[in-house]
Amino acid sequence: MSAAKSSTYDYLIKLLLIGDSGVGKSCLLLRFCDDSFTPSFITTIGIDFKIRTIELDGKRIKLQIWDTAGQERFRTITTAYYRGAMGILLAYDVTDERSFKNIRNWIKNIEQNASQGVNMILVGNKCDMGDKKVISKEQGQELADEFGIKFVETSAKSNLGVEDAFFSLARDIKKRLIDTQAPKEEKKDIDLTQAGAAKAPGGCCN
Repeated sequence: MSAAKSSTYDYLIKLLLIGDSGVGKSCLLLRFCDDSFTPSFITTIGIDFKIRTIELDGKRIKLQIWDTAGQERFRTITTAYYRGAMGILLAYDVTDERSFKNIRNWIKNIEQNASQGVNMILVGNKCDMGDKKVISKEQGQELADEFGIKFVETSAKSNLGVEDAFFSLARDIKKRLIDTQAPKEEKKDIDLTQAGAAKAPGGCCN
């Protein structure tokens, strides 16, 4: 690695967004990386990704964030990306009880496919929709406590908690990297040619 490239960031961290289709994974990614929001539902076909470099505790952290398709038919594609992830955001929709219950299935997928010790955070999205909310903050926290992971409620639409979710996960990963003395030079990039990035329009998401 050249000195010029080394100076651009101190750590390269790869994150994975998973959860049922329609919970707002793509909207969370768009808000965090581009500070924008679209009311149109974005269906991710296979895998998409964005990059954002952040300052964290005096270090420059390059985040490579992979957005996965939540549909069952894409599940076999996305499982190949679990092992390359250093951190995983598990997202559900606070207005959709089914997406919350399915978090347990997503965690099983992580346990079967991800690297041991991968950092996780539970994200309850669309918290701005108070009148339609069916999963309480207490329920989200209880589930997170059960699996020993952090929890945050977010709204991609209102930009609530989004930065907290990504920064909290990145901070935990950075600490783990320091503790295990794993420099970024040892991390291999996922071959981008293997990832599809096409998107198609649909309904509505937060």
